[in-house]
Amino acid sequence: MNAPVQTAEAREIALAGMGVSRLRKEDARFIQGKGNYVDDIKMAGMLHMDIVRSPIAHGRIVKINKEKALAIPGVHAVLTADDLKPLKLHWMPTLAGDVAAVLADQKVHFQMQEVAIVIADDRYIAADAVEAVEVEYEELPVVLDPYAALLPDAPVLREDLAGKTEGAHGKREHHNHIFTWDAGDKSAADAAFDNAEVKVSQHMHYPRVHPCPLETCGCVASFDPIKGELTTFITSQAPHVVRTVVSMLSGIPESKVRIVSPDIGGGFGNKVGIYPGYVCAIVASIVLGRPVKWVEDRIENISSTAFARDYHMDGEIAATADGKITGLRVNVVADHGAFDACADPTKFPAGMFHICSGSYDIPAAYCSVKGVYTNKAPGGVAYRCSFRVTEAVYLVERMVDVLAQKLGMDKAEIREKNFIKKEQFPYTSAFGFEYDSGDYHTALKKVLDAVDYPALRVEQAAKRADPNSPTLMGIGLVTFTEVVGAGPSKMCDILGVGMFDSCEIRIHPTGSALARMGTITQGQGHQTTYAQIIATELGIPSEVIQVEEGDTSTAPYGLGTYGSRSTPVAGAAIAMAARKIHAKAKKIAAHMLEVNENDLDWEVDRFKVKGDDAKFKTMAEVAWQAYHQAPPGMEPGLEAVHYYDPPNFTFPFGIYLCVVDIDRATGETKIRRFYALDDCGTRINPMIIEGQIHGGLTEGFAVAMGQQMPFDAQGNLLGNTLMDYFLPTFVETPHWETDHTVTPSPHHPIGAKGVAESPHVGSIPTFTSAMVDAFAHLGMTHMDMPHNAFRVWKQLKAHGQNL
Repeated sequence: MNAPVQTAEAREIALAGMGVSRLRKEDARFIQGKGNYVDDIKMAGMLHMDIVRSPIAHGRIVKINKEKALAIPGVHAVLTADDLKPLKLHWMPTLAGDVAAVLADQKVHFQMQEVAIVIADDRYIAADAVEAVEVEYEELPVVLDPYAALLPDAPVLREDLAGKTEGAHGKREHHNHIFTWDAGDKSAADAAFDNAEVKVSQHMHYPRVHPCPLETCGCVASFDPIKGELTTFITSQAPHVVRTVVSMLSGIPESKVRIVSPDIGGGFGNKVGIYPGYVCAIVASIVLGRPVKWVEDRIENISSTAFARDYHMDGEIAATADGKITGLRVNVVADHGAFDACADPTKFPAGMFHICSGSYDIPAAYCSVKGVYTNKAPGGVAYRCSFRVTEAVYLVERMVDVLAQKLGMDKAEIREKNFIKKEQFPYTSAFGFEYDSGDYHTALKKVLDAVDYPALRVEQAAKRADPNSPTLMGIGLVTFTEVVGAGPSKMCDILGVGMFDSCEIRIHPTGSALARMGTITQGQGHQTTYAQIIATELGIPSEVIQVEEGDTSTAPYGLGTYGSRSTPVAGAAIAMAARKIHAKAKKIAAHMLEVNENDLDWEVDRFKVKGDDAKFKTMAEVAWQAYHQAPPGMEPGLEAVHYYDPPNFTFPFGIYLCVVDIDRATGETKIRRFYALDDCGTRINPMIIEGQIHGGLTEGFAVAMGQQMPFDAQGNLLGNTLMDYFLPTFVETPHWETDHTVTPSPHHPIGAKGVAESPHVGSIPTFTSAMVDAFAHLGMTHMDMPHNAFRVWKQLKAHGQNL
């Protein structure tokens, strides 16, 4: 036998708790192909569903002929909106307070909208039947530009809202207007501009992109007519919210609805909302009394599930002549597509966009966001960010670059000049956010020193002076502050449910543990990192701690995983539940050691009598005592539940620097160097953090350098396959250099802030900053994404830089 572990250091290593780069517990089954995804679910008598989708972007439905489809052997049903009307399920509420058509009711609003569903014995028969459904359309004018949608003579896109002057978020100003939301102090901002020595402005478009997770959306719905119970396996980032919505829509008591999110192949915000396919599969199972599976294909996923971004932004900065920012104004027109189906907290129709003052001490700021309907697929999800933070960071960082260029200042100098200082934290921004902690100056210096920033500028100057240089060199620099950890129920809710999260921990008699969470992993490594938090808090090896998520029948109610809220909210719930257990365990240990609680110290995995290291009880020994012979008057067992409602958001930050070389002959861009420093507060598993950062940077590279969702004049999406939509492989992905500082959150139980969204949020404006910087000496102030070779070549040509 091995010698017993005695030293505190050795016992700390054995725990593999917080701060340890331990291997992911869940990877073994994934790399062996033993994951359990929705499409792996098979049930006796299961039927398959496919969807008839509109080939046009806007039109009236004249007639639907089901006869040929129903005549195909193996087809059980073809359902349209008319079939759902008796159940009042032809429309459904969205998370944004709007309603969306489950199946098109009298007219279609975007290409690939759901028009009818087919239920058949297998998916091949269902696909054949979809082709056999005949739909006659009367085409209507298509509106794709949100500015055009607000013109007085623009077609009425949402006829179901005709005559309604009030929306979910206030007065509607136009028949295609959804909301106008603002934040900040307009009068103070206007005054800052009236008195400004320097003013700059810039229009920019953050184009529509798609999260495009590896696994598409799908579900398997199974209704038991005898018990009146509904079980649905679903690709959802928020299974408890889905259960609540399903109960509200179906009338089935929530106690009889079970939602299970098994393994999920990526989410990135795309799997937060409720899609018509889910509702239709559930309805079909209720109607037919058999399980029904629906799994969309890639074209359906890109074409119809929730997009991200599509913000048309006008930014203005007021400043002194020496570069001190005195005011910020932002006006946004947001293209929300055919229905307002954004996944944002109820009170914030534009999400957390008002973080757009960034990392800067700006005394006066105001922003206004106007939501607009167009003939595009609905959505507006937080694609690897927290509720529109990516657009906000992009806006302010581009504007700071524009100001620096106007004043002839270096982009590092102007950022350092305007940073919130370390001693100013906690800092209340002009938009009312209370930043918990930060040290931007230290992080900036660390990055500039690491890359030898002065030498890069010298090299760039030499290349600019050489007319025969084959490349243009650009240096991008971005500082970002996120607002994550949604969130405090006093500020954030979804459909009226506060955005707390939860944890239940059970310590077994032999010292192992089970933790059940209200979140759901989509690849973040929750089973590993959550266990590490418990290991550190309770002195139980993380290897013997099991973490369960995604089953509403066993997990405590939680608001799910998105917007980098797992560690800031659920991680805190874990720590607090563990501390409840720790407090009880201390009482038991004191009883076992025949001392007062105050006479005990905690060391790694045991309670020790102060001054006598030989007298101790390990957590494993305490666990056995809790079930074997608890102290008199104490309830047996060792378990706890905690619902954590955070007092504030958390504010991770970072400094990113990118160097690009643009071939003057072809427009091809090489990412020579990308240096990313992140501060996410307390680091739980550095290896998993590195993996999350690499993944987020790669997605940011895809968005900035190639991803686009182009539409023709008729509303046809021209890039809805992976032959057209850019997903970088190992070949295209740059080399990433990562670094960190640690500034713990003062209000979080373990000081953690969240990290998974940060690399996506910060990298995208960094790439654009570098691309514009390559042209800055030629007078360019901004370049809209994506920065693919053809678009860059056109810029080279326009500026006379072709070789």
